[in-house]
Amino acid sequence: MPATPVNASSSVPLRSPSLTVVLAWLIPGSGHLLLGRRGRGAIIFATVLVTFAIGLLMRGPMFQPGGAGDLLSRVIQYGGFLGDIAAGLLYFVAVWLGYAAPDEGSHATDYGAKFLVAAGLLNILAMVDAYEIATRQKD
Repeated sequence: MPATPVNASSSVPLRSPSLTVVLAWLIPGSGHLLLGRRGRGAIIFATVLVTFAIGLLMRGPMFQPGGAGDLLSRVIQYGGFLGDIAAGLLYFVAVWLGYAAPDEGSHATDYGAKFLVAAGLLNILAMVDAYEIATRQKD
């Protein structure tokens, strides 16, 4: 009988990578929590939540897909919209509760929009990290 390599069990995922990524998207940090990385999950949750809350407190507008304009403007709108949605349930709860930033141009609202997108981008990084841990590509 041939000997089994020592690293054969390291190719088996810890958890379902798909489930891990979906949970990590819906609730920031939950993918890491599912994988037993409580500290990392708590840090991710707090970071994404605080970043999103700062964006809301600065009355940053949410990006809406589509609209008229040149190609670059539409790419920015769609990219910002995907960044907003990447925050998971935080985005959907804010929209469901009727959050609508005033249509005014100021530095605070512009930075607020950037904070909202940054929260989603941080969550995307956390989703990739959770996926790599679930598939044993990293520790």
